[in-house]
Amino acid sequence: MNFHTDYAMTIDGKAVSAAATIPVTNPATGEIFAQAPDCGRDQLDAAVAAAKAAYKIWKKVPIAERQALVAKAGDILIAHAEELGRLFTKEQGRPVDAARQEVLMAGEWLKSVAAMTPPIHVAEDSAVQLIETRYVPLGVVCAIAPWNFPVSLAMWKVAPALVAGNTMVLKPSPFTPLCTLKIGQLLADVFPPGVLNVISGGDELGPWMTSHPGFAKISFTGSTATGKRVLESAAKDLKRVTLELGGNDAAIVMPDVDLDEVAQKIFFGAFYNSAQICVATKRLYVHEDIYDGLRDRLVAIAKAVKVGDGGEQGTVLGPIQNKRQYDRVIDLLNDAKTKKLTLFQGEAPSNGGYFVPVTIVDNPPEAERVVQEEAFGPILPMLKFSDIDDVIDRANDSEYGLAGAVWSKDLDKAVDIARRLETGTVWINQNLNLRPDTIFGGHKQSGFGVENGMEGLLEFMAPQSLYLARA
Repeated sequence: MNFHTDYAMTIDGKAVSAAATIPVTNPATGEIFAQAPDCGRDQLDAAVAAAKAAYKIWKKVPIAERQALVAKAGDILIAHAEELGRLFTKEQGRPVDAARQEVLMAGEWLKSVAAMTPPIHVAEDSAVQLIETRYVPLGVVCAIAPWNFPVSLAMWKVAPALVAGNTMVLKPSPFTPLCTLKIGQLLADVFPPGVLNVISGGDELGPWMTSHPGFAKISFTGSTATGKRVLESAAKDLKRVTLELGGNDAAIVMPDVDLDEVAQKIFFGAFYNSAQICVATKRLYVHEDIYDGLRDRLVAIAKAVKVGDGGEQGTVLGPIQNKRQYDRVIDLLNDAKTKKLTLFQGEAPSNGGYFVPVTIVDNPPEAERVVQEEAFGPILPMLKFSDIDDVIDRANDSEYGLAGAVWSKDLDKAVDIARRLETGTVWINQNLNLRPDTIFGGHKQSGFGVENGMEGLLEFMAPQSLYLARA
């Protein structure tokens, strides 16, 4: 298989092209370098029909066999991490080493989820009767993955759905379809035809999928605004829904931290993947006693890291992934400049790629857009605080509640602060640590349902209680 040509969808185990294509742009240059299939309605219907037919067989396959095939899929991703990583960098922008790491992580994720077995709850097992609750698959799953972590977040859906006994139609973002299409081709011989279908297309395809009557469940990762539309579409025929949405995540830094020890960790907790992470630190609340010291260290790192083409040696942070998001980030940056906020910035290329300099905003007013809106780009507002109760209120004063972080040497106090944050995940003295065996989900407008852990697996299943009379 040539990893840089022949991008095809996988429908019913076969490579399928489309009458039309969508362009794929290298965000480091702004230039189109490939074309991906633009799935038509008839092809979507064919993918759903294939998944529906395969479901009748796949749900009867013993779970140990399903688990073994999902684990095998993980091994295949790991074996092809080099080629997929290079393609990932070209379409997504992230530096090659970090791109390869995502593919490896996605492979390991598949293998970890493959080791999970749904529980059986027994309420009574007597001479009179047996009462037990098992979990059964739902049917055909619609999975829609985003462009910021296109491989790993797709596998977050594939692994539990297929282990549970469902079949799937998976759609990557139109901005990053290529790696996912290649993975579909790589796995075409692993699963029976129709179990995992991978299609790609433009802006129309997502709404076609979420309104399609053939799906039993929608698993979506993306913005809160789009998530609301997905939920509205799903409500028409009561599809099950899992939504992993936006965040405006706050970190609180206490005055007892060792600044030299935590500065790098805090920096990359905010700016890794050029801050295109739903759980990145997006509001940094720093105690006034150490504010200047931490700000100066973060600014020094911002000026030292290389921002550039992910394919170039030494690049640490790549471009914004697409022009649409780039324009949003630039608009937020221009608003901060118009308001005459104090900005500290690093360097970024100006070669036609979607590059934004790493920007630290020095103690802006809480009401400013740069604080209230999720940038999803390398802009970090730093804000002073002196009172714990006040800063917790400020951190919680958001429509989002995805993740948060606390930095302190006093672990008891840090845990107390963490417990008071209204978020689905809280890190203490660390950042961005997610595991396949641990629930991930948002509070408020950051999510609906959960992913990962046993509970994430059970989101792809329905409980069925059985009452058996014995006497």
